[in-house]
Amino acid sequence: MKSILIYSTTDGHTKKICDFIKSNSIKNNFDIFSIDKINEINLNNYDLIVLGASIRYGKHNSIIYKFISSNKEILNSKKNAFFSVNVVARKPEKNSPENNPYILKFIRKSEWYPTKIGVFAGKVDYPNYNFFNKLIIRFIMFVTKGPTDTSRSYEFTDWDNIKKFTNELENL
Repeated sequence: MKSILIYSTTDGHTKKICDFIKSNSIKNNFDIFSIDKINEINLNNYDLIVLGASIRYGKHNSIIYKFISSNKEILNSKKNAFFSVNVVARKPEKNSPENNPYILKFIRKSEWYPTKIGVFAGKVDYPNYNFFNKLIIRFIMFVTKGPTDTSRSYEFTDWDNIKKFTNELENL
């Protein structure tokens, strides 16, 4: 089956997850494209369309919503999936599509109901943030009882959960 992974990433972690999905997929032959390059692609050539997007400061990139609005008809005519990458998903009470606030907001805002939805905890990469991002993200982590030591990175991603999502994509 010809499949595409389209991603929007802030610091590269969502792209890393897409690479993992591709390398762990048996049935799906994935092409991977940044949302920034998607205008060059004919989505009609694909049987499965998977969209992945990261959260920064409580929001998915607005280009994700524009893409969905412009392509809703084709998305709904194909097998499809969406996943969100956000650090709040590190908490068990917020790590499923049913209880993750960013997934719930995404569904309301996009008015798109993907066949399969995933939510994955992301990464806090303090050493690679600029001063402003480091300061704001550290404050957010302090408020949400996350790590605040800015000398290191923290990856919360459950790769087994992503492998399970990948296996479920095989059966769409």
